[in-house]
Amino acid sequence: FTAFSSQLPDPAIEDQGKDYIRPILNKYAAVCVRCPGYGTRTNTVILIDSEGEVTFTERNMINADVNQWKTSTYEFKLHT
Repeated sequence: FTAFSSQLPDPAIEDQGKDYIRPILNKYAAVCVRCPGYGTRTNTVILIDSEGEVTFTERNMINADVNQWKTSTYEFKLHT
């Protein structure tokens, strides 16, 4: 296994398809996508501090209307 694992990751494989996928990622991996018939309907942020306190906030579009959003926030502590 050592001989094979020292060859991973293979840069030739990692770069394969980069010129094809980069424009797609740039268009659709934005924080908020707006395209006809397609787009962001939910945003989620999860914050975890050093004490294990979690704040989970989610924003959901209402009725596919970009001007109407519902935000929900939940706070809890991770079990140790």
